[in-house]
Amino acid sequence: MDKNLIVSDPHIALGKPVIAGTRITVELILDKLAAGESIEDLLNAHPTLTREAILAAIAFAVDIMRSDRVYPIKGSAA
Repeated sequence: MDKNLIVSDPHIALGKPVIAGTRITVELILDKLAAGESIEDLLNAHPTLTREAILAAIAFAVDIMRSDRVYPIKGSAA
């Protein structure tokens, strides 16, 4: 992952991580993918977005999930 593709600036999108040079948040990309949109759908909807940037957003989220933070989820794993 090109770490330079994901940036955070308090003056853009309230400091949320975005694709460099855009206002497209990592959160938006993940939301759309989770809702079933394909990478091709995202590329068609956002002409400034690249496949590399989408993959960088996914890799960024994976890196965050690898942290030692606990995320409580209601219910139990049976």
